[in-house]
Amino acid sequence: MFKLKGALSLLSDGRTLGGADRIALLSKIDETGSITAAARAMGMSYKGAWDAIDAMNNLADKPLVTRAAGGKGGGGTHLTERGKRLVEAFAALEDIQRRFLEQFETLADASAADIQLIRSLMFRTSARNQLSGRVVAIHKGVVNDTVELELPGGERVVATLTSESTQDLGLEVGVDAIALIKASSVLVGLPDAGMRLSARNQFAGAVIQVTQGAVNTEVRIRLTGGNVMPAVVTAESALSLGLEEGTAVVAIVKASSVILGTSR
Repeated sequence: MFKLKGALSLLSDGRTLGGADRIALLSKIDETGSITAAARAMGMSYKGAWDAIDAMNNLADKPLVTRAAGGKGGGGTHLTERGKRLVEAFAALEDIQRRFLEQFETLADASAADIQLIRSLMFRTSARNQLSGRVVAIHKGVVNDTVELELPGGERVVATLTSESTQDLGLEVGVDAIALIKASSVLVGLPDAGMRLSARNQFAGAVIQVTQGAVNTEVRIRLTGGNVMPAVVTAESALSLGLEEGTAVVAIVKASSVILGTSR
């Protein structure tokens, strides 16, 4: 006999924002007005909390969290009205879900093999960049296809994948999809009118945070359209480029380094 359990998650325009853990983080931010305090209360690292916030802001139709600079009125991290409504909606849905599950305490007809198969079909990705958008163009090739995904901010992500993958994913113009990009696959350059590169994805933006390490440095870049793209570069490269908060940069990603996913 199997217990029936459900994991509640919220979607915005078909894009998954997260489950109870991320909503709880939003609640703590609203309660404390501090990302540091919220992360501590959730047992998360400061970096992990910001990663979750970036992911939610990137996937939502409107920003959920804003960061105010310090000054006369003080700084801090705050929920937007959209973020507050999301937390309230999740609490109401959790109550409905709880009452629903109470009516179905067991899953009598499920076998162990069924449960194992369901678990194998679920996965979580380590890719730091998860950008949600909509397919706006597909260029067919003999072996590979080029798929263009438009993000809410207006940027386009170009991905190269096999024609078989395009078919298996059900990709066609108008379909929602998520672009996955490892932070180590993001190259960082300085704007140069004369710079010519073969990489199909070149996103203009500005550095919003630099975390230095002994070997590598993580650079968080806010793209012109509003999405945040983490990149991992060598500490030497970050130093030679003079990367610091506010530096105008270009995030560069090869089309072959972009993985597409759908919920179909």
